[in-house]
Formats: sequence, structure tokens, C-alpha cells
Amino acid sequence: MRLPIYFAKRYLFSKKSVNAINIISAISVIGVLVSSAALVIVLSFYNGMENLILSLYSTFAPELRIEPTAGKVFDPEEKVLQNLRNSPLIRSYSEVLEDKVLVQYDQQQFIAQIKGVEPASLLKINHQNMLYAGSFDIFKDSIHYALIGAQVQANLRVPIEGANNTLQLFSPRKGTSGTSVNPLDEVNIRRLSPSGVLHYQQGFDNLIITPLSFAKDLLNEYDRVSAVEIYTKDSTQVYTLQEETQRALGERFIVKNREQQNPLLYKTIRSEKWIVFFILTVIGIIAIFNIIGSLTMLVIDKKQDMTVLKSLGANGWLIQRIFFYEGVMIACIGGIIGIALGFLFCVLQERFGIIRTGEGANAIMDIYPVDIRLLDFVLVFITVMLVAIIVSYVASLLSVREIKNDTMRSAD
Repeated sequence: MRLPIYFAKRYLFSKKSVNAINIISAISVIGVLVSSAALVIVLSFYNGMENLILSLYSTFAPELRIEPTAGKVFDPEEKVLQNLRNSPLIRSYSEVLEDKVLVQYDQQQFIAQIKGVEPASLLKINHQNMLYAGSFDIFKDSIHYALIGAQVQANLRVPIEGANNTLQLFSPRKGTSGTSVNPLDEVNIRRLSPSGVLHYQQGFDNLIITPLSFAKDLLNEYDRVSAVEIYTKDSTQVYTLQEETQRALGERFIVKNREQQNPLLYKTIRSEKWIVFFILTVIGIIAIFNIIGSLTMLVIDKKQDMTVLKSLGANGWLIQRIFFYEGVMIACIGGIIGIALGFLFCVLQERFGIIRTGEGANAIMDIYPVDIRLLDFVLVFITVMLVAIIVSYVASLLSVREIKNDTMRSAD
């Protein structure tokens, strides 16, 4: 084992008789280096974007959400739920009532999703990153106010401040016969003004958040709610609390964590990352194939040495291992240097923000985020080395076959 490695090291670092071999070997190392660095940088950037997107979603998505397995509403006076409200592990507990409503302002109409919440729950959790303008106070001086999504505000063009900014909300009145001469007799109409606007974010941009009492009155649901939303004091206890609550509630309810509340978002983000990783890996494989050219040229340069080795008793397997280890060393050196350079670039981006979005001070991000994860470095190194081992084995096999053919031709 040591003899092939010794020869491989000497051939890699010693000066070749043909200068082109040195250049090709350097190109092979650089090809592996660049592909490794690119993989590390892109994966770290995707990690940063993943964290940013999920943090924006998590800002307003509760850590746990309890919904009925059948139907849209349920009675929140369950003993288990009341005990959960008083649990010392809970920082915020809010009953929620949701449904579609028609919103009108100054002859402009929009179908929105009304979400009635307990006003105190908005103030217990820091949601300031979600607020574009105004405040989260939706119940002041016994008057109901609303938080509206960016799409609602853009379509209705309603001002946040001023005397003339009252919204009209329409919802079908439950229990009516549908035979009234005046259709408005069968519709609940309520009015309130917005107190704030949320940043644009998919999933929240069509929301109108109101006090729970206002939503119950508009939707004629005085005794039932759509869900219960929970924030914990210790986020590390979320999954434990989820399992315990699910066992206590039984099959009539489902307790969802953030990922279960929006599985499509999480799957999309993760799949995009691995698709890009696969594409860059294919490009890296093409770069690693330079090793074949490097080893082929080395065989030509060291053909006389191989003849001497064979005369001393070396078999084809030993000669093959020399070139195999040479290819692996080229990939190992390029991979380690590339990963190190990729790590250095990510650290500089994280500290100094080398690459910026240039979208201004009000943008969600001014600097492209980076999240350095050790597992990505291990994955990149294993991927590079696995491809290099396969390519080096094929290249060494072809090289030995070429030496064997030359030897046979010389004997003839």
C-alpha cells in the first residue's frame, strides 16, 4: 500500500519532463477547487435564504396550531384546552376564528380572509418585523381596529390614518331562508378602520386581523372557533408539548407545528436547494474528468518508469494503484483548498456583506444572508471524493491497459 502512494506523491509534486503535464495537473486541481468552492458557497447562500424565508413565515405563524379533524369550527371550552391555556409552558394562547369575507372601501372590493384573534396575543409576541406601518393595537378605547395585509391595502387603496378610512366587511348571515326581498337583509355588515399594514408575504397578504369578538359578531359564530394558536416560553419544548397535547386531545383534533401548517413552503425551499446542488455537482463532475487527461499525460511521461517497475516484478495492479492514488490526491488537494476558500468567502460575506441586493433601506434584506453548516462541508467533500475515486479508477484502468498494449507492441 505504501509503495503506490509513495510513487503517486513523487509523480504529483515532482517536475515532469513535459511541462504540459504540470499545466494539465494544475488545471485538474483548479477544476476540483472551483467546483468545491462553488458548492460550499451556493449551499451556504441557500441555507441563509431558507432561514430568512422561514423566519419571515415564522414571525406570524404560531409554534403550535390546534384544529378540528372534521369541520371548520369547534367548541373551545374543552377541559384539555382550558388546562393548556393555564399551562406555565405557554407564553401566548389565542382562540382564532377565520373565514372569507367581502371587504369594501370607496367602491373598491376585495375578497379577504378575516382572522379574529385575542388582541392581547398580538402584544405578547414580538411581531414588529411583520408590520409595515401603523401598530398592532387592534382594540383601543373599546373600539375595534384591524391589521390588513399588503394585498388588501394595495387593492382597496385605504389610508392608515385619517377620518375617512372605514372599511365595510360583508359576511352571509347564517340561518336565513334566502327568500328576503332585500338581499342585504341576509348579510352581516360591520365597519372598522385599519390600525396597521403588514409587510407583503405570501400567505398573509390577504389577511384582515381583527379582535376575536368582532369576528364572532360578523360571522355569527359566538360559541365556536376555527383554531387555537400557541406560542411557548421555550421553543425547545415545542415538539414535546405537541405530542402531549395531541395525546390529550385525541383524534378529534390535530396539533400542527410550523412545518405542518405550511408543508408546501418547507418542501419547496428544501427541494430547490438540492436541485441546485445536483446541477452544480454535475458541473463539478465535468471538471473532475480533467483528471483523466492529467493521468493519461502522466502515463505517457512515465512509461519508461513503468517498464522498469515491471522488470523489477511489479504487476499491473500495483501500477494501476499508483495512477489511481495520483488522481485521488489531485481531487483531495483541490477539494480541501476549494472548501477552505468557500468557507472563507462565506465568513467574509457574513461579516462584511460583500454581495448586496441593492434594493434600498426598506427592503427585507440588504445583504444576501449566509448560513454556514458543517454538514454541507462534509457532504461536498464526500461528493467530490466519491466522484474522484470513480474517475481515478477508470482513468488508472485505462492507463494500465495502454501501458500493457504498448508493451505487447514493443515485444512484437
